[in-house]
Amino acid sequence: MVQQLFKKVTGIAAGALLLVLLASCVQAPEPSGPPVTLSPGFSAAGEVPLADSWWTAFDSDHLNQLVGQSLESNFDLLVAWERLQEARAVVDRSSAEWWPTLDLGLDGQAQRPETGSGDFARLGAYSGYEIDLWGRIGSRVEAERFRAAATEADYRTARLTLSAEVAATWFRLLTASGQLELVRSQLETNSKILDSLRNRFGAGQGERADLLRQEQLLEASREQLHISEARVQVLRHQLSILVGDSPLQGAFPTGDGLPDLPPLPETGLTADLLQRRPDLRAAFNRLRAADHELAAAVAERYPRISLSASVTTEENDLTDFFDEWVRSLAGNLLLPVVDGGSRRAEVARAEAVRRQQLYAYGQAVLLAVREVEDALVVESRQSLRLQSLQEQVRLSRESYLQLQRQYINGAGNFLDVLTALTNEQGLRRGLLEARLDLMENRINLYRALGGGTGAGELN
Repeated sequence: MVQQLFKKVTGIAAGALLLVLLASCVQAPEPSGPPVTLSPGFSAAGEVPLADSWWTAFDSDHLNQLVGQSLESNFDLLVAWERLQEARAVVDRSSAEWWPTLDLGLDGQAQRPETGSGDFARLGAYSGYEIDLWGRIGSRVEAERFRAAATEADYRTARLTLSAEVAATWFRLLTASGQLELVRSQLETNSKILDSLRNRFGAGQGERADLLRQEQLLEASREQLHISEARVQVLRHQLSILVGDSPLQGAFPTGDGLPDLPPLPETGLTADLLQRRPDLRAAFNRLRAADHELAAAVAERYPRISLSASVTTEENDLTDFFDEWVRSLAGNLLLPVVDGGSRRAEVARAEAVRRQQLYAYGQAVLLAVREVEDALVVESRQSLRLQSLQEQVRLSRESYLQLQRQYINGAGNFLDVLTALTNEQGLRRGLLEARLDLMENRINLYRALGGGTGAGELN
């Protein structure tokens, strides 16, 4: 009897295989590139190779330590890591559909009626397996694999984003600390000038208005001092959170000042950017996942063949429980006929999703290229702006000293001296901010180029 069942099931399988040969193959589309036309290169080529751990280019031990700590302890990054583990588990769960199922069942019953007694028990093993004729299961598994690859790329993007935030926050803290020291120095200078004016006024060589103007400048310096002190503390709190510490526990040295700007990194070709940036790899993998989801939706419209087998024993007398076994082998062919257009609508939905992912990938590529070009343009102009500010500081200093000498010699008025002094102090504060802008833009360039996350191979 088992042989007859096996022959029938074999005949069903052979018929299904014939359908496979006659029908069109259900396969995922070929990998798609971005639906955009790109220039082969960027507007600047760069000087040195792009390091895998891009932040090491600044040659700062403190920065290296902070980034390393953040990549180990930042809680948002740990959440991203667990999302990756979840995605990998989904792949394993989907892959299990390729294997036969095996279940063991045991049930029994005991009755004690007034007219007699009876026992009943059944033990069995049940197995089922679907033949993946049209690649439906395989397409689902591949879709989950590409989604997991996209999630891994998301994790690498999170590492890149975090390292950039740590570096930018660290440089802001160094700049804020430098601003604080500069404001303290300016406050001391303004206080000394006020004392000198009081002495001159007491000797009948000055005007009351000059004292009031200098007192106002001194108060403005105190205001800047309060702002700078608050900014330093806020940045310390932000940096503590980024590295996974309590805001009240972070202690960061701030005496080094901003590091020198490293040489411009090599930008490579635009085609290299597609492979290097993790967010672009994530978008491409989501497109591939949509390809396979579409193939699976098409396969849902074709027949399914499944096999089932069971071995059971059933007895009323437990002493004869294992004496007689019943074996069965069955085949099942499921052919969709009428479903109200549900499967056709699912194919249309999958096609729309695939187009969405294709357009999203194209937009991501365009934005990535724009980010690189923006960073290159801003750096070239910011460097020129920095040179201009340095020259303005030099000229304003000379102007202040000249006007101060004229005022002391009685050939000028204090308002001109005060204006020159205020201008010089403002320019010096602006110079620190311009240096910070240049460093932050370089961070943006490393980030736009996908400058490595230091992750290596992920287990």
